[in-house]
Amino acid sequence: MKIITVATKKQMRAFVRLPQKLYQNDSCYVPPLWADERAAYTAKNNPILKNSDFTLFLALDDQSMPVGRTIAYIDHNYNRHYDAKIGFFGAFDCIADHSAGRLLVEAAEEWLKQRGMDTVRGPIHPVAENWGFVLEGCDSAPVYMSPWNPVHYHDFFKEYSKAKDLLVYEADVQNGYTLPKRFEGFIDRFLRRYPQISIRRLNMSRIKDDARAILDISNAALSDNWGYVPLELSVMEDMLKKLKLIVDPDAVWMVEDDGQPVGYCLGFPDINVLLARIRGRLFPFGWLSLLRGLKKLRDYRLFGLAVHPRWHGKALDALMYIHLYQNLYAKNVRMEANYILEDNLHIKNALEKLGLVRTKTYRIYEKPLRA
Repeated sequence: MKIITVATKKQMRAFVRLPQKLYQNDSCYVPPLWADERAAYTAKNNPILKNSDFTLFLALDDQSMPVGRTIAYIDHNYNRHYDAKIGFFGAFDCIADHSAGRLLVEAAEEWLKQRGMDTVRGPIHPVAENWGFVLEGCDSAPVYMSPWNPVHYHDFFKEYSKAKDLLVYEADVQNGYTLPKRFEGFIDRFLRRYPQISIRRLNMSRIKDDARAILDISNAALSDNWGYVPLELSVMEDMLKKLKLIVDPDAVWMVEDDGQPVGYCLGFPDINVLLARIRGRLFPFGWLSLLRGLKKLRDYRLFGLAVHPRWHGKALDALMYIHLYQNLYAKNVRMEANYILEDNLHIKNALEKLGLVRTKTYRIYEKPLRA
């Protein structure tokens, strides 16, 4: 086996399509939108890679057939923010062969070490917007923009230590989930106490204004979260651009204090079942299947919920969650709340009090590159 860096169009196609080749017969694998995938591995089309040094690695077997891949990159915004020398890897996919896996890992480590990095951390995928390997829950399909992997991936990282676990919670109305009784009438009580507070849907006609509001709230509210880097407007606009096609107005809410945004709740339908059905191809008729299928989806993802620090401790997060629940209840949704930091006790306790059940764990690894 050997490792090569991607340098030709043929190698790029092999890199992008490798997961489909490895897992097309696995019921948990979901293809990306191929129209966007290849272009996203370029600095021109990816706002994260635009501020990074990066390279793509392919592992080839003795017949020169691709059997593994990964990206190694240095996010300069991250390292400036934390005054660190941390390199990252992502887009990791590999057959269940220890030699292939270790060659990929060592290639990424060496590339980062040569560029002065002290630590390697991952997987953090700069294209698919997902973090970690699935540690618990590998037998269930992922929701949109979240990871999935076979369990053997963890065997390649036995020399690494845990950097952080991210947790997943679920509420399934069809299987009996209801809001705990103590929250009945909560919204009325809250609004009587804070009459200046209003809650509205995302304004699709003024998406840039709401993108700026979400950006400002996120940067103020999440600044102390592990691994968080202040977002740039281009990153937020890119994110909302990805979601614009599938947005459900009942799943995205903005909270305002006398007209000034102070909180947001960002949910969206899980289109992975539709992506699997159209095999990641929008054309010629995949887009039509996608649009027709959206109204029938009952699986949703709660992607983000944040409250401005001056409203912390006043149950504004509960207000948004209950509003979300009430507006989606009739659709019998299964809502998955993702990427909950294992040590974020405030959010964990809030979700558990609201009756959500923990279903998955993602693990991020790291390793020092110097003695």
